[in-house]
Amino acid sequence: MGPQPLEDLVTALARLPGIGRKTAQRLALYVLKSPAHEAQALAEAIRGARENIGNCTRCFNLTERGQELCHVCRDPNRDQAVICVVEEASDALALERSDLLRGTYHVLGGALSPLDGIGPADLRIDELIERVRRDSVREVILAHNASAEGEATAEYIHQRLAGQTTVTRLARGLPAGSDLDLADRTTLTHALQGRTTFR
Repeated sequence: MGPQPLEDLVTALARLPGIGRKTAQRLALYVLKSPAHEAQALAEAIRGARENIGNCTRCFNLTERGQELCHVCRDPNRDQAVICVVEEASDALALERSDLLRGTYHVLGGALSPLDGIGPADLRIDELIERVRRDSVREVILAHNASAEGEATAEYIHQRLAGQTTVTRLARGLPAGSDLDLADRTTLTHALQGRTTFR
């Protein structure tokens, strides 16, 4: 136990995904040892991100507040007739880093998980179906995490889109149980190139 403000900072950092108590303590002590302007810059960056980042009105990816569409949806060189469906914005960021997809995205905001009380109405599935109908989409790529929840979500979307467009999914170059945003470029390359029609 240390001073209460230190404990509060460690507790706050430990709430971040993938950060345990030891790492949180190490980060908190680093912040305390940093020059005051660096700690202030970090605090301002966090505040600025919270206040100035919103969701694209078309695909629900991240965008700057005041921008109705994200940079992908605004890009005239992107193929608007191809939509890659991902669970979270972090998955879209991972695919963007690979620079392999020339289509657009649709961020669902999670995956179906009845045990956690997450059903179709809690995700942006209806908005996806409407986009497919409205925008004459020729292919929907299902890029879900290789988990039971991801599989259930992909199957549900496939059933909803049956007969409306071609539905493909990433090839199983992604290891089962792993998250899309942790995959390296080579794995993503194989997964995108080897995608198959949803069955």
